[in-house]
Amino acid sequence: MYKRVCRCMLSFEFEPRSPLGRFAMNCGGRSPATTTTIRCKYCSACLTVTPGERAIQCAQCCGVTRIRRSTRLPLPSLPRPAPPVGFPCARGKKRAVLIGITYAGVRRGCGELRGPVNDVKCMRHLLCQRFGFPNDGIIMLTGMYIVLYIYTRLTSISQELMEVTMIYRFMIILWPVRADDQKDPFRLPTKDNIRMAMQWLVQGCSYGDSLVFHFSGLGAQVPDEDCDEADGYDEAICPMDSFQKGPILDDEINEAMVRPLVHGAKLHAVVDACHSATVLDLPFLCHVSRTGNWQWKDHRPPSGACKGTSGGQAVLFSGYSDGKSKFSVTPEAYASVGAMTHSFIKAVESEPCGVTYGRLLTSMKAIMTNGGGSCNLQGPIGAPVSKIANFSGVQEPNLSSSEMFDIHRRSFAL
Repeated sequence: MYKRVCRCMLSFEFEPRSPLGRFAMNCGGRSPATTTTIRCKYCSACLTVTPGERAIQCAQCCGVTRIRRSTRLPLPSLPRPAPPVGFPCARGKKRAVLIGITYAGVRRGCGELRGPVNDVKCMRHLLCQRFGFPNDGIIMLTGMYIVLYIYTRLTSISQELMEVTMIYRFMIILWPVRADDQKDPFRLPTKDNIRMAMQWLVQGCSYGDSLVFHFSGLGAQVPDEDCDEADGYDEAICPMDSFQKGPILDDEINEAMVRPLVHGAKLHAVVDACHSATVLDLPFLCHVSRTGNWQWKDHRPPSGACKGTSGGQAVLFSGYSDGKSKFSVTPEAYASVGAMTHSFIKAVESEPCGVTYGRLLTSMKAIMTNGGGSCNLQGPIGAPVSKIANFSGVQEPNLSSSEMFDIHRRSFAL
């Protein structure tokens, strides 16, 4: 008598250190001795934590869980790696890092963002054409996962037991690819690559440097444990492998890009993501008051920790949301751009050179209030774009800075 046994297996056969191997470990594969597991704060799913990480994002519910100090694994004491060969060697006075993440194939039941890659292309065009940034001084990190489903059948026959076993293997593979057909693995917006890009941006900065950091994607909030947040939450940006390695917290972003700025060096950041109002942890915040005027607010941490620069200046354009606005994250049949990025680019293009920060913020606010108006951005993406996707849920722009200044007198320039 022959006996047929059908089994469904989730099989992964990859190196543990590879991105696919890390994903496999989060889905039930064997974890190396250098990792530990914790429970998701929101859905109790089992999450694998790698050394040095302070938070991890759950692939089941997309919630972010803070890793307690007692559970956190120490990072091995290795020398800090130099930027990879794939990064530009040019060290001009104008440099930029542009990041756009669609999260295709990794956000269960949440769809993908259609605007971030277009945001990056539009931002690059603005920097090159309007402000004279060289092409070799701009790093673009764009990418997504392609979901591959592989179904195989293996047959094994045991003559002693006279049984036929049919083994069905169903493999789910997340294969990382660049969104613009670039095969360089160092241009994928992974957590490690974003960290190295931030290091590359400010490394060796000097007087007269104009640096730009742009992120278009998803943000997150994580309970603060350092007592340096007035609202009790750290803000974070989510790389494409956030479910495996966790988000990048504002504390790390501040330490990586703000603190190293020396006298005469300027950093302008534009972040189009939810929970991004203070994602650079800058000490001063400029927002619209109840009277309708732009007003500075002291946002220095209660703990007294230093969040400023080493003599330079850092400015962040981000968005404010009351948590009630609708997010547009479902796939669209046409190209789109993010609301925050669109308002910034359109305001810069419509205002004359030498526009003040105050006039630029007012123009951005008017564009957001009008729902973006006509989407007629210049550049290679401007013509096909017919949708403004408010995937970050922002309602009005915010400005935060390492120092307070008169926004109605100081001119904006990159």
